Amino acid sequence: MASTYTMLYAHLVFSTKKRRAVLIPSLRERVWAYVAGVAKENKITPIEIGGVEDHCHALVGLPATLSHARLAQILKGGSSLGIHQNLPELQGFAWQDGYGAFSVSHSQITKVAQYIRGQEAHHHHQSFEDEYRQLLKKHGIPFREEFLFE
Repeated sequence: MASTYTMLYAHLVFSTKKRRAVLIPSLRERVWAYVAGVAKENKITPIEIGGVEDHCHALVGLPATLSHARLAQILKGGSSLGIHQNLPELQGFAWQDGYGAFSVSHSQITKVAQYIRGQEAHHHHQSFEDEYRQLLKKHGIPFREEFLFE
């Protein structure tokens, strides 16, 4: 083939340091905008960014040359920098070191985007910890409970 054509979709989930509930409603949209802006600056297509007070979900399209590890580093590091520079209310803010990265089929984009938009309602019934375990199990990712959360 003369050319390469790809569109890879990923659903990243990452939490605030120690899952502190610092992303209060009045700040969330700005935080999600930083994550989306960092994505765009790095040729990553933000499809849906959202979450609640202690974690973020990012559904993105990424170029074939970008690994999930680099994707997480870019989104978390870049948004953290923007938060530190522009949101004094979140002085000392940090994302947790780890993350979950899940591949998404093109046919599931709408469903995953709706799931992210429904985070507020979703977390009235399920904790972040249970949600994260469920995502890992759904995607067949083996894990050890003692290493999931700090």
